[in-house]
Amino acid sequence: MSATSLPSVTCLFLCDFDGTIMPEDVSDALLSRFALPEWQEIETAWRAGTLSARDCMQQQVALLRVALCELDQFVDQRLIDPGFAPFVQQVTARGWQIRIVSDGLDYAIKRVLQRHGLADLPVFANHLQVLADGSYQLHFPNADPHCRSGSGTCKCAVAAREGGAAQVSILIGDGSSDFCLAHQVQQVWAKDRLLNYCQKQGLPHWPMPDFSAAAQRVQNGDWLSALHVSSTMRAES
Repeated sequence: MSATSLPSVTCLFLCDFDGTIMPEDVSDALLSRFALPEWQEIETAWRAGTLSARDCMQQQVALLRVALCELDQFVDQRLIDPGFAPFVQQVTARGWQIRIVSDGLDYAIKRVLQRHGLADLPVFANHLQVLADGSYQLHFPNADPHCRSGSGTCKCAVAAREGGAAQVSILIGDGSSDFCLAHQVQQVWAKDRLLNYCQKQGLPHWPMPDFSAAAQRVQNGDWLSALHVSSTMRAES
């Protein structure tokens, strides 16, 4: 199917950042480099299920010991998937929308996107505040008290607010913070743990190797006809 013969469907891409747009988790990288050792004990408690993701992140960020200028230098060395910018171009050229939905740090995400000429992309993430004494505090402008995953950013709530007139919502992600939203969208473009989750749950998904392949998939468009038909059938049933 050519780009000009794509179905007349409005799409919204909900895209994770850490482990997805950026191959590594920038929050974990910052903690490993600059946080007091106790951050690992907090991580263990979260993995054991005795601490919510939100409380985990809040306590870990308070352990960062780094000047903002050094934090900036560290973030500026992080690399993103080289196919992401072409993917954004393919999506926006069709009048479709992208939202970055992350349970990571908005400061790092926005700085990385700006460095790659992508500062216009809306970002929904946890807010990193630098206090007067040079310490850090985390706030949760996108939290939801009913979030089943206990995340700082409730991706399901963001998707519900941002969905608007989009007929098809597509999640792109890689990890556990995406599990809940994977049940709410028409399709998941998945990597790593999210891919395994979708396979086990029988959720509609495409194994996404990288954003270069995703850009090619958007340009091709064959997937969209079948997906739109499936979505229409569910809506009418």
